[in-house]
Amino acid sequence: MPKADIHPTWYPDAKVICNGEVVMTTGSTSPELHVDVWSGNHPFYTGTQKILDTEGRVDRFMRKYGMGGVNDAPKET
Repeated sequence: MPKADIHPTWYPDAKVICNGEVVMTTGSTSPELHVDVWSGNHPFYTGTQKILDTEGRVDRFMRKYGMGGVNDAPKET
């Protein structure tokens, strides 16, 4: 049995707010949660994510593990 009067107040319908707009509700010990990023505006979930290839690292990784296309495969002599 939990001790009485030591637990924070639970808000089952806490509002999650992003850019001044309520985007969802969840359970929390705070009545409002202000966030900068959520799944509705994150590039990974919206499909706008880009892989930045600095110094050819992505291409080198793809060639090393055989994930490149037919033309990218190393040629044997």
